[in-house]
Parts: sequence; structure tokens; C-alpha cells
Amino acid sequence: MASVTYRQVFKRFGDVTAVRDLSIEVADKEFLVFVGPSGCGKTTSLRMLAGLEEISEGEILIGDQVVNDIPPKDRNIAMVFQSYALYPHMSVYDNMAFGLKLRKTPKAEMDRRVKEAAEILGLQDLLNRKPKALSGGQRQRVAVGRAIVREPAVFLMDEPLSNLDAKLRVSARAEISKLHKRLGTTFIYVTHDQVEAMTMGDRIAVMNDGLLMQVDTPRALYSEPDNAFVAGFIGSPSMNFFNATLVKEEGKLIVDAGDFRVDIPAEKSKSGAFDAYVGKEVTFGIRPEHVHSPEYAPPNIIAAPIKATCEVVELLGHEIHLFLTSGRYSFVATVDPRMMVSAGNEIDLVFDMASMHIFDKETDAAIR
Repeated sequence: MASVTYRQVFKRFGDVTAVRDLSIEVADKEFLVFVGPSGCGKTTSLRMLAGLEEISEGEILIGDQVVNDIPPKDRNIAMVFQSYALYPHMSVYDNMAFGLKLRKTPKAEMDRRVKEAAEILGLQDLLNRKPKALSGGQRQRVAVGRAIVREPAVFLMDEPLSNLDAKLRVSARAEISKLHKRLGTTFIYVTHDQVEAMTMGDRIAVMNDGLLMQVDTPRALYSEPDNAFVAGFIGSPSMNFFNATLVKEEGKLIVDAGDFRVDIPAEKSKSGAFDAYVGKEVTFGIRPEHVHSPEYAPPNIIAAPIKATCEVVELLGHEIHLFLTSGRYSFVATVDPRMMVSAGNEIDLVFDMASMHIFDKETDAAIR
């Protein structure tokens, strides 16, 4: 078992900097998820740890050992790729055992490890099959099994569920989370899917354009994003953003978005952080799930009323997504399924201002 440390790591491809000044400490046995849009540097960060990409600047440590110049085969890591990369002419057993054969592992030990991994992953009855006779989910488990038999210090997973259908991804997420707890090994996982990140990671590292935007627990990323990018990337549907000005009237701070005005709760403004922004443009953020029908709003929220026109209604069974307009703004609300509403209706809604966010217009940093 081992910790992983990135110290001021850069990766450059010619004039392009794919990863910039990445510094993270991953604790022993932690499950860390790199998440971000395509091209943000998350896979490159993983490949540098695996030794598949050279580090342009900085250091990567596994445990207390700097691994910059150590070959991939000597880093005591195992990697599961997006494509699974199974050998089509080999059986499941031979695919899982192949790496051990290359390392000249004794046959009895190799057999023990393969059968133990097969039992963990429910592959006991598939060991003699070829990959073409397996479903996508079964192939994914074989790829994970091939990593398990290595008994590595660190597991690296690069979007291993992206080839699965939506229903299978849900069960596969749970399987990998249970596997992490059972093995008690450090996992580092890359995905572009923020739902995977939120449901699987002990902590999540959100990246954009090669930069680490924030690393924290799923709850903290959702409730206390450091900047507008993290706020908009984490959560589904995405957070609603409005251009606004902070004004102060009769001792109250008000978000003036032009087409609507809402009061900032006293408990939110008591820190004094907003005072420096009075009279300035800011970005006001509210998540769709914090926009409610007054009739079905949770009790004891700090409600700020607004009016909006419903453009589209999406009934999902357990909730309704409303696509709305208010003046020049378009936004989304996730409301109680009992709410009766049709496209074209003008409706009353409330923002839960206890859950609002305000960001610096120039830097996108959260103000709090």
C-alpha cells in the first residue's frame, strides 16, 4: 500500500502545457477521482503517474520514492484502460494471468491470485471463455481482475466504465467502490462524468485547462465550490448563473439581476465578505434543486420569490425539470413531481437563498 504525491508537476507537449503546477497528496488507501471536461489534463496526470508520459517538470512520489525516472514496470502500479485492452485469442484466465507470467510468478501463486480475483469479481464460471464471448460488463471486470492479480500498491483507472450502457454503469460503479473497500488499496480514477466522481471518490480533484481548480470531498465541492467552474461542473443539472450587481438598501444586501431582485440572508452577509462588492457586478448562482414551487417548498427555507415563464417540462418520475425564462435569463428548476405546470405557463417560484452562491465577476472565485 502507498500514498501518491504530485509536487508542482507540469507536462508540456511542445508549446502546449497540458498540466500546470499540479500539487496533490493522495493518502494511502484513499479513492481519489480526477474529473473534468475533455482535454483538461486528467488522463495526462494519470499517465505521468503510470510512467506512460514523461514529466516535464516537478516530481511524482509513490510512497516516499520519487518515480520520475523509474520504468512503468517497476512502479508497483496496475492500470485499467478505457478500451480494456484484452487479448482476443486468450481465455479470461490467461488474460488475467498474462502479466504474472511475464514476471515469472510461480504457477501455484499465479493460479491462487487469478482464482481469488475471479471470485471477488464473479468471474469463476467465465475463466475459459474468450473475450468475444463476454458482455461489455464482463470484459470490464476481466480488465479489473487483470489489475487485481498484480497486487499493486496503487490502482489507476482511466474511464473504465465509458463503454458500458447507462444501467450497467450504475452497478459497475458500486462494484468498483466495494472492491476498493475490500482491497484496502489506493485508487486513482479518471472520468469526465461528474456523477461517477461524486458517487465513488473519497475526494475529487476537479481540473480544467490543465489546472487543478479544487480538490475536496464530494459534499464540500457541491456545497462550497471555490469558483464558478467547479460550481457549474459539479451537480446535474448544472448550477444556474445570473449576471447581477450587489446593492445595499436600508442596511440590506440585495442581488439586483435587473429582471429580478433577491435579498441576501443576514447569516450569509455577516462575514462582511460581500461589503467590498457593493455597487459592483458579480455572478449570482443557484442550483436547480434550490428553486422550488412555493406550494411544495421544503419547510424553513429562506425563500425569495420570483416569476418565470415555463418553456419546457421534463417529467422524470421522481422530479420535474423545468426550463424557464425570466426576462433575459434562461434557467432550470428541479421541482416536486406533484407540481402541475405546462409549457407556456407563467408561474411563481422561490429561490432558497440559504443555498445561493456569489462569485467575483472577474476571477470567478467564490465570495464567502
